[in-house]
Amino acid sequence: MTDNQSVQNDDLIASFFESQPATISDEFRAGFVAIVGRPNVGKSTLMNHLLGQKLSITSRKPQTTRHRIHGILTDEDMQIVFVDTPGIHAKEVKAINERMNKAAVSALSDVDLVLFVVDGLQWREDDLLTLEKLSATSLPVVLVINKSDTVKDKSQMLPVIESFNESFDFADILPVSALRGHNLDRLKSVIGQFLPTRPPIFDPEQITDRSERFLASEIIREKIMRTSGDEVPYDLTVQIDTFKDEPAHKDPETGKWRRAVTFIDATIFVERAGQKTIVIGDKGSRIKQVGIEARQDMEKLFDRKIMLTLWVKVKKGWSDDERALNSLGY
Repeated sequence: MTDNQSVQNDDLIASFFESQPATISDEFRAGFVAIVGRPNVGKSTLMNHLLGQKLSITSRKPQTTRHRIHGILTDEDMQIVFVDTPGIHAKEVKAINERMNKAAVSALSDVDLVLFVVDGLQWREDDLLTLEKLSATSLPVVLVINKSDTVKDKSQMLPVIESFNESFDFADILPVSALRGHNLDRLKSVIGQFLPTRPPIFDPEQITDRSERFLASEIIREKIMRTSGDEVPYDLTVQIDTFKDEPAHKDPETGKWRRAVTFIDATIFVERAGQKTIVIGDKGSRIKQVGIEARQDMEKLFDRKIMLTLWVKVKKGWSDDERALNSLGY
């Protein structure tokens, strides 16, 4: 064995022992924390900024989140499993709205703490509906007043906080700005007080329990919602048809190594032909832009090269069809 090989082996051995998991303290805490509230109050943005990584898709449109998504934050003292939920809303105009509400409410069944997120000084009917759902549980609830940075006169928040406190026995009340990161460290500290003492629930390196297929479909849906403004309503969904990993390999023709790549084929379903035209855009410009932005986000999240192919199809009435919703994963 050469001296160089010996040094390499020593480095590998050292790297192995450095990568071994640290001993878990007897005081380590772990638990589930549901993030609930009406649509468009910043629940997904809050979870993403607490995690320090974008996991849930976001847009200015209400009801962007349609599924329960677990985001896992682990440090040396605790593991918080956030449960991001669809916005609770009163108007269940379609079957998909009913399922979204059920997904949000069912998240309350197996958690240790609830973060009830409201939007600054705005208090609306759907906030009251959410509070009504929380009143039916015995869970500790922390009121998170988001977008506090938009309130110029902070003294205006005091009577609002008092009003909130009179309406429910909150475990704590915290004004935050999810987007600006204001008071999030304090929020993490408060969360830790309500988590039971136990070992990590998930691998400390894990950031979610959702599959890459699911995350890919959500990224595509986000890009459509963001690039199409108000032109495309919420009755669109994305189905991943193919998700194939090709490992790094030597090209038999050129003899050069080709990097690992994942091939993804996805179908975007809309309900009307006019919506298909909007999603595709003039001469395919919009769907091309969606593909570029979605691929870039996937490569950042999955840490490998992505080859993405998108199709747009009309599936009439899918958002109000129970069988269609089942087949599309709702």
